[in-house]
Amino acid sequence: MAVKIRLRRMGYKRNPIYRIVVADSRSPRDGKCIEEIGTYNPNTDPSEFKVNEELAKKWLANGAQPTEVVAKIFKLAGIEK
Repeated sequence: MAVKIRLRRMGYKRNPIYRIVVADSRSPRDGKCIEEIGTYNPNTDPSEFKVNEELAKKWLANGAQPTEVVAKIFKLAGIEK
């Protein structure tokens, strides 16, 4: 099973808020996830994010692959592989 760390869209029209989730790569974007590890709000200036570092490091160590946007958020948060 290929596991990805990606964004799940929440919020309402024209006001997205995202949750950073660990999910099977075959599941839909807003479908079932394995675990939620943070949030991301691009509507504020500057964008704000909250990431549970312990869970993120655990999943990266277990082989989960972050998407491009999540990798940038991790880099800003100081989380490396």
